[in-house]
Amino acid sequence: MAKIKLTKNELKKQKDSLKMYRRYLPTLMLKKQQLQREIRLTDLRLSELYSAKEKLDESFKPWIAVFGETGFFTDNTLKIVNHKTGKGNIAGVSIPVFEGADFETSKYDLARTPAWMDKAIDVIKQALLLDLEAQIVEEQRRRLDRELRITTQRVNLFEKVKIPEARGNIKKIQVYLGDQQTASVVRGKIAKGGTGKAAI
Repeated sequence: MAKIKLTKNELKKQKDSLKMYRRYLPTLMLKKQQLQREIRLTDLRLSELYSAKEKLDESFKPWIAVFGETGFFTDNTLKIVNHKTGKGNIAGVSIPVFEGADFETSKYDLARTPAWMDKAIDVIKQALLLDLEAQIVEEQRRRLDRELRITTQRVNLFEKVKIPEARGNIKKIQVYLGDQQTASVVRGKIAKGGTGKAAI
């Protein structure tokens, strides 16, 4: 703790600081609560995405064997052309927002391609969309976590350090100034008493 001056100016400065800490603390606490709520919503969304992906994988298991057929499904059959993300803002935190993706499907001969090809492409698109959205939501979670950690540190700093420190400083200065005022009054009375005796 830095040494403080025991003056009226320092008393005013400490009172102003305490007032400022008390004014900003509720805002920080509100931001902390909002971030905690958003993190819970993000976790819920991630859980929904993982669950949807598992269901999709389960529903697609019977089709896995047909992918073993050679020459139909290659690396070029389906490509992500454009991954679309926007920007959002939660409690002052800039976050990416998933807006979808564009796919490119290579041309294939419908007469020579098995009937499962269209279904397989649709399911793979759905799986890729779920994976892409999960990546974006995980990034949102990381950013919100980082901001929550910083906000919690600030709340703790104000609550546990700055406000008690300012209160202690104010009390210390007030006691000192009160003692000085009392000593001044006593000295005045002594001086007044001493001049009265000298006049006799």
